[in-house]
Amino acid sequence: MNSSSKFGLERLCKALGYSFKQPKLLFQAFRHSSYVNEQANSNLGDNERLEFLGDAVLELAISHILMDLFQDAEEGELSKLRAILVGEAGLYQVAQRLGLGDYLLLGRGEEQSQGREKPSILADTTEALMGALYLDAGFHKTMKIIQRLFSPFLERVGTREMVQDFKSLLQEYTQQTFKALPKYSLVEETGPDHDKTFRVALTLNGQVLAEGEGKSKKEAEQMAAKEAFFCVKEA
Repeated sequence: MNSSSKFGLERLCKALGYSFKQPKLLFQAFRHSSYVNEQANSNLGDNERLEFLGDAVLELAISHILMDLFQDAEEGELSKLRAILVGEAGLYQVAQRLGLGDYLLLGRGEEQSQGREKPSILADTTEALMGALYLDAGFHKTMKIIQRLFSPFLERVGTREMVQDFKSLLQEYTQQTFKALPKYSLVEETGPDHDKTFRVALTLNGQVLAEGEGKSKKEAEQMAAKEAFFCVKEA
């Protein structure tokens, strides 16, 4: 890794609020398998094992944080909230805020196909970074860092504001992943003028992904976007 890359990683450590005792773990977190496959040194490890570990660390840390925040929430609701935070869209946004794409080591093919901007690669890199943090700092410190990194989401999760955010979250995710934007169309309008209920269908590339109901078209679109977000995430 060249000096400019090392300087960049120093900036990243400052953003994380943590300096690695084992810098090799941090370097490994950014070595994509496509890069390692092109190197003559077969002993150079990629970030996939760290990604595997980081996925488990994130699930446990976010579960712990959500149980503390929402002490009356049931298991099903906690699972949905966790899915928002540790799903690809959530991890991608954390990666963007930290600028993780700048530090990635990619093979020529991934570099040429704009791998630094791919939501899947950036989400995986976030997981790898959390795995490296766990091995270097232990769970307690890593959970504190995770709580700080995810605080913008944690402050809104479960609130009406977060439901409204699903439209923008879904739009950003589908644009990055499918190169297409969701479309909303009014399906049904029922009830008297003073108490109408609207039903809206959400389509992506001509396929209906979800429907939502609300007391306004805007609210129905937000509910459809929330349903569709989980649909595309689980696909």
